[in-house]
Amino acid sequence: MTKPFSRAHRRPPAAAARAALVDLPGSGCTLPVPEIPERPGELEWSPTELARWDELWRSPQAVMWDDTARGTVAVVLVYESAILAGTASAWMAQEARYAGEALGLTPKALVALGWRIVDEAQE
Repeated sequence: MTKPFSRAHRRPPAAAARAALVDLPGSGCTLPVPEIPERPGELEWSPTELARWDELWRSPQAVMWDDTARGTVAVVLVYESAILAGTASAWMAQEARYAGEALGLTPKALVALGWRIVDEAQE
């Protein structure tokens, strides 16, 4: 017989993470969109990048971000632009993936962070 406090009687970490899901509103974040950081030098944000900034900050995941995420979101914009323009290096694509995961922008990242997007009408 195993001891009552042995590992055999503990819940696995994955089960604990699934039990503590955070519901994100399917309608997205209604908080004010923070100001986009200035780009170094004479570079300006393109209209497409500005629209993507707004889109990301209105996403359901944005309810979990605070102003410290501004830099990471800005980095995602730069990397996405380079990827879509075909000028990104392999490391930029990898960093874009890491930044997207940190922000919960992929289904895999949502699971890893313990977040799920729910439709408020179905609650």
